[in-house]
Amino acid sequence: MAATFTIAHFTDPHLPLLAEETRLLAAKPSKRLSGILSWQLKRRHIHLPEILAAAVADIHAHQPQHIVLTGDVVNISLPEEISRAAAWLAALGTPGHVSLVPGNHDAYMAGAFDAAQQQWAAYMQGDGQTPDQHFPYCRIRGEVAFIGVSTAVPTPIFSATGHVGHEQLSALGDLLNTLGKAGLMRIVMIHHPPGAAGASTRKGLTDRAALLEVFARHGAELVLHGHTHKGVFDRIAGRRGPIPVLAPSSASALDPHGENARWHFLEISRTPADGWQTQVTVRGFSPDSGQFCTEGRFSLLP
Repeated sequence: MAATFTIAHFTDPHLPLLAEETRLLAAKPSKRLSGILSWQLKRRHIHLPEILAAAVADIHAHQPQHIVLTGDVVNISLPEEISRAAAWLAALGTPGHVSLVPGNHDAYMAGAFDAAQQQWAAYMQGDGQTPDQHFPYCRIRGEVAFIGVSTAVPTPIFSATGHVGHEQLSALGDLLNTLGKAGLMRIVMIHHPPGAAGASTRKGLTDRAALLEVFARHGAELVLHGHTHKGVFDRIAGRRGPIPVLAPSSASALDPHGENARWHFLEISRTPADGWQTQVTVRGFSPDSGQFCTEGRFSLLP
């Protein structure tokens, strides 16, 4: 790996719903109807395509070596949304340059994520993985291993929980163990937060305790997540010490009652003691300037 490996992490873009789609579904009682109402009454005023376009332009201007997107690409996972998102992903970057994990909005209804698994597959596959293999996946770039975990499952109305599942948990433990022995920087990408922010009964991880046990047993160097729509800096127990857990706010948000759009620029390097140091630059949208600017910097040390 070069002296420094750079990563852009952003999340929860919530690409806009189109008016004709909401009209077609407005009379059909389903969870999607509640999602349409949420979009019409609130979300469309917060998740603005021009803010997201500015975030993506700022990310590209920094020329990261890899881009991580931790879910909620769409809103109610309509087939039309999935197809538009595939074109948007292609403009964001090549599949080898962008790693994606899905969020709960990407699997809004039973069977809805099937289309995304087909159309977004190249962004959610590990090195040498075939399209019929899914999560967790692993990509190695230099000395950094990107491990994608899915928490996206359909849930009842008014629920936004996530679930990893036994098979993924078992495979994740094996991956973390193997990659740790290889001396790689292990970055786990997941939508729902594994830390304290994921403890909510309505919006958290239903098997969070089992996931925390995997991290405690096998360790990792960093966890990147989304879902919260606000910045998160947390730590969870790892095999050799605490594991940093990070999330920025939604990359499309202009929210007078919450947090405006942010993304994180991470610079990863080895320490003299053969550990890892991560320098994090927080880039946030300024309504005054209409641009993204640096809001702060901090370092994660071993």
